[in-house]
Amino acid sequence: MDELVEHWTVLSDEVGLVDAKQENTRLAFALLLKFYTQHGRFPRGRAEFPDEVVDYVARQTKTPASTLGLYEWSGRTIERHRREIRDHLGFRECSAADADKLTGWLAVNVAHAERQPDRVREELLRQCRLERIEPPSPGQITRMVRSALHQAEQTWFARIAARLDTQTTARLLALVAVGDARGGGEAGEGDGDLDEDQGSVLALIKAIPGNVSLDSMLTEIRKLTAIRAIGLPAGLFAEVAPKVLAAWRFRAGVESPSHLRTRARTAPEATITLLAALLAEREREVTDTLVDLLIATVHRVGARAERKVTEELINAFKRVSGKENLLFTIADAALTSPDGVVREVVFPAVRGGEQTLRELVHEFKTKGPVYRRTVQTTLKASYTNHYRRGLIELLQVLEFRSNNTAHQPVIDALTLVQRYAKAGNTTYYPLGESAPEHKGTLKDWADLVYRTDTRGRRRVARTVYEVATFQTLREQLRCKEIWVVGADRWRNPDEDLPTDFESRRAEHYGELRKPLDPTEFCDSLREEMTSALAELNDALPSLDWVKIAERRAGAIKLTPIEASDEPRNLRRIKNEVARRWSAIPLIDILKEAILRTGCLAKVTAATGSGHMSPEVLAERLMLVIYAYGTNCGIRQVISGAHTHTEEDLRYVRRRYLTPEVARTIAVEIADATFAARDAGLWGQGSTAVASDSTHFRAWDQNLFTEWHSRYGGRGILVYWHVERGSVVVHSQTLKASASEVAAMVEGAIRHGTTSKVEGNYVDSHGESEPGFAVTRLLNVDLLPRIKQINRVNLYQAGQGDLARYPRLAPAMTRPIRWDVIAANYDQVIKYATAIRTRTASTEAILSRFTRTASHPAYQAILEIGRAARTTFVARYLYDRDLQRQIEEGLNVVEAWNRANAVICYGRGGEISTNRRDEVEMTALCLRILQAALVMVNVLMLQDVLADPEWSALLTPADRRGLTPLFWLHVRPYGEVRLDVTTRLDIGASAPVRDRPPDAR
Repeated sequence: MDELVEHWTVLSDEVGLVDAKQENTRLAFALLLKFYTQHGRFPRGRAEFPDEVVDYVARQTKTPASTLGLYEWSGRTIERHRREIRDHLGFRECSAADADKLTGWLAVNVAHAERQPDRVREELLRQCRLERIEPPSPGQITRMVRSALHQAEQTWFARIAARLDTQTTARLLALVAVGDARGGGEAGEGDGDLDEDQGSVLALIKAIPGNVSLDSMLTEIRKLTAIRAIGLPAGLFAEVAPKVLAAWRFRAGVESPSHLRTRARTAPEATITLLAALLAEREREVTDTLVDLLIATVHRVGARAERKVTEELINAFKRVSGKENLLFTIADAALTSPDGVVREVVFPAVRGGEQTLRELVHEFKTKGPVYRRTVQTTLKASYTNHYRRGLIELLQVLEFRSNNTAHQPVIDALTLVQRYAKAGNTTYYPLGESAPEHKGTLKDWADLVYRTDTRGRRRVARTVYEVATFQTLREQLRCKEIWVVGADRWRNPDEDLPTDFESRRAEHYGELRKPLDPTEFCDSLREEMTSALAELNDALPSLDWVKIAERRAGAIKLTPIEASDEPRNLRRIKNEVARRWSAIPLIDILKEAILRTGCLAKVTAATGSGHMSPEVLAERLMLVIYAYGTNCGIRQVISGAHTHTEEDLRYVRRRYLTPEVARTIAVEIADATFAARDAGLWGQGSTAVASDSTHFRAWDQNLFTEWHSRYGGRGILVYWHVERGSVVVHSQTLKASASEVAAMVEGAIRHGTTSKVEGNYVDSHGESEPGFAVTRLLNVDLLPRIKQINRVNLYQAGQGDLARYPRLAPAMTRPIRWDVIAANYDQVIKYATAIRTRTASTEAILSRFTRTASHPAYQAILEIGRAARTTFVARYLYDRDLQRQIEEGLNVVEAWNRANAVICYGRGGEISTNRRDEVEMTALCLRILQAALVMVNVLMLQDVLADPEWSALLTPADRRGLTPLFWLHVRPYGEVRLDVTTRLDIGASAPVRDRPPDAR
């Protein structure tokens, strides 16, 4: 009602204009006027007016709503009305001069940084309203947007090419030259890869990294050296928006050298810019890869050393029993024959003789610092004999820096290591050389790093010093205390923060809905804690499911929630769905969802269809999505009943199906599902999502695939965010060692759908203190399932809480340090703003907040997290419904994970590729298939339950358990037959329904 009053009320200065019209056109004129006032354009017909709007305006004009049906939407009357409305509002029609001016404005002010046609179109319409110009026709708008995008790109191409000297330009074009000295010849398309010689420099630059090994490290060093040899000037793309640069890099990456050569003859500036963009982006990517290899290699050397020593000790170790009596026995034998020989006197006195004594000595040596020194010695040997070559060469191509002077000794140590890298078999650094002391050379490593030579002088062992320095470097890189020049993910952490934070502080605080005064924030957080703790303390005697008392196993004892009533009739309803629509091929499910949503129209609008018709492009995209989502592969799909070849599908995959396009399709299907759901059946849209990860086995000759201890194999994780109605709103592809807390935060705030996420159900991985802190700052309610709740401590909101809440005292620990939060509050908000504004990834921000970091904001983050966690735990223990709500939410995402095995069945569920982009595309297409399945199932269930006889079967337990995530009626296997001329029969034309069986 508020929206009707705001936008559709005829104002006092408009009444006279409206009343002057005849009764049969007055309503239509008023609607045209208000629509134009709101949208800056005229409606295209009656369909753009909801019935409630028509009724509301009709009451104001005192005319029947039925008169609108007699209004003619073309002709002299509507043209006269349009002129009068334009004159009244001060608008004018868009002339040719206006169109040229607007196109030029778009090219300079919008299209230079935004390449999405839809967003450029939005800015065009907004500018038309500002200049009081009526927007031109949709066709003309499309032409203006395309022209502006083209003009902006050509301007960039000319500007970038002009910044390069002739030598650099020649080296760039030589990358795609035919038969050059570097081997850049043409080849066939083969398995769908680009037609370039695998020995060429361009092929080397484009190649993906291998697994963690010395060869991979040396190859990446060669790759980075080859890129730098081109000689691109620093800051070449400093003014270019990141999304524009990424689009150029993608175009250069998917085009074959032959296409780039052809482009160079007709548009040399475009070719030069695209190649330069590819090299600039690849330089950052390769630098990141080298840092990843350094971190993984140093970890591998240490882990293998520990494993090797541990295995040796376990194999050799035998527990020596009776050690307490051995000393007495040996002493007695020695005193009895003090002049005797040890072998003749001592050995016979001990049971087991000499072997027992040897085992006793071995057991002593395997304990305490001796074990650690053995590991360190083994690690040094592994480093010296194999990995040192790669790590030393890596120092020559990477430049390490730190913003914290406390870590400067590590940077100085790296300089020392590099200076003596080719010193041969020198054991010690020269006596006059100063070796900086740092964290790694102290404590456990000190005895091996600092030694006394034959002359009694304290010396620094060179190779041991190198090992200790690399281990310290790894620790500080992971928390970004040390960063790398020219990297992206491992760049200067100050670049992760918003540059306008100081000038727009109040605005950023407002966006986060946080007070500028840290005292006010602390008071609010303290009040939440106090309220939750007091409520739990007062109600504890009446809560029969929770007990808090002193126990060795932990103070809190929580009884599991009782099972809910079993739904009685859902199976019957699903069987009815299977009867009406039996054995539907999965490709038809995908086709129905895509055709109903029209989501591929955005794909062609964003990428263009080139020489291909939109219909052909749509068919090929559906086949590629099916091939990747089922993990069957393109070669299996081409054998189906359609006319598309393997080359056709591979081209569409490279040229059109980007990760951004796949996400757009998935989001469109999710939004269409939200819009299609019947609120009476499914309830109002949920504001909470559940998130969890699924493990997929994958090839491991790459840096992305890792061993996962929980799943017992190598693979990757796909992290899902699924709302209560089984609609996936976000997905991410992660390494096994990636932070699931960062993934949870990323999906909750960047899902891109129309769903408003205010809460996030997570399993035990999400209950970390930094996770609670970040979600609290970003206004997302973190709702974890806490498995080891007996170990949880409740923090005090202030001194005296132990006396104030005596029933909670056994579970309580120290008070929250509010002074730490207040002292670092502004810095904490700055990091939260960085996550919100996407100046850096959530994982990059959270990597600073680890236990090995010395960042001053880390303690404040921990204290905020402890306060938020205490508040949640108190709510969780008090509210049985909240516990059940979390369980039900997580059951949804676990059901989603079970569906993965049904849909992604190809190749035994193993992702058979080493390319990270292919792994990510498989996960995205799986998301599209499952989103399509949920959408179509929603429509089918609604169609069945529209029958009163079927809907009468639903009990409260059935309604609670009703889910569109089932596949009883779906055939995911078999020959792929794609026919876009046929559709699923859902709706009024559904087959005759059988009478439902009586509920028992």
